[in-house]
Amino acid sequence: MNMADEQAFGGAKVCLFIGANLAVILRDDLPDLPYPNHWDFPGGGREGNETAFECARRECLEELGLQITPASVLWKRAYRSGGTVNWLFVVGAPAEASQDVVFGDEGQRWTLMDPQVFLSHPMAVPRFQDRLRDYFEESEDRGK
Repeated sequence: MNMADEQAFGGAKVCLFIGANLAVILRDDLPDLPYPNHWDFPGGGREGNETAFECARRECLEELGLQITPASVLWKRAYRSGGTVNWLFVVGAPAEASQDVVFGDEGQRWTLMDPQVFLSHPMAVPRFQDRLRDYFEESEDRGK
C-alpha cells in the first residue's frame, strides 16, 4: 500500500500477542452486528485525522486498557476490501501485561487464546483468521 492508503483508511485492528497467546474479544451477540458472538481482535473505526497506528493504539486502550507503542509492532499490513482500506497491526507484549487488562464496554468478555486455537475456532471472525495466517506465513518470528 502507498502513502495515500495510510491517509485514507477506515479502521485498524490489533492482533495482540500477550506472551505466546492472543488477546481476543467475544463480540456482542446482537443481530445487527457483523459476526455476532464471534472472537475478534481489538480495533475499530478511524476517528478524525488519526493515523492507522494511532487508531490501533486508541482502540487497544479503549477495549483492553493497554498502551501499545510503535516499538511493539511486529508486523503490519493494509488490506483493501470493498473499496475500503483497513490495517492490521501485530503487536507483542510480555505475558505479565495480562494483569494490566481493563476490559472496556464493547464485547461480552476477553480472553487469552492460543493462536492455533484461534486459527481453527469455528466462532472466530474468518477474515482475521486469514490475516493471522498471513502474518505467520511472512514472519520470521512465528508464534511470538
